Amino acid sequence: MATELPDDLKFKLGELQAGLKSIGGFKVKWVSPQGIHLTLKFLGNVASDRIEMINEAIREACRGIAPLRLKAEGLGVFPNVNRAQVAWVGMKGDVDEMVRLQKAIDLRLEGLGFAPEKRPFVAHLTLARVREGMTQAERHRFGELISSTPFEADEFEVCNVSLMRSQLTPGGAIYTRIGSVKL
Repeated sequence: MATELPDDLKFKLGELQAGLKSIGGFKVKWVSPQGIHLTLKFLGNVASDRIEMINEAIREACRGIAPLRLKAEGLGVFPNVNRAQVAWVGMKGDVDEMVRLQKAIDLRLEGLGFAPEKRPFVAHLTLARVREGMTQAERHRFGELISSTPFEADEFEVCNVSLMRSQLTPGGAIYTRIGSVKL
């Protein structure tokens, strides 16, 4: 489950990644800019006969929530600069409402047997994941690079929550929308 991004933001994220890649030397897997989205809930493998129930749960969770204004701004790493594993772009704007929406989705899907997320929701866009074999020193240097790089994009409106199918390929994940609910 995710909110999809406008094309101009995906383009700007691609430019950001290209600049970071040019510094080079890091063993990371960059997310395709066309596949970057704001994940609200990862479901894993789901039987096709459950899709409509999931879409209905999303509709119920979105009821009464107006479109949100967000802005991609700032970079960071999970879990921290010293042990960088995931590079991300942060979100500003109606983030509290996004957290409320994510919690509503989590609650509705828990009723369908999906485990609730144990970690607190942090609205972010994943740029890259560190590959195996990267030393502690390299992870730290990568974390420092990401955390010290400025980034800001134009504000955009989130009007839909999409149920996405991800197909893993050697070139990266391919995402296909299989349902969408308007806010």
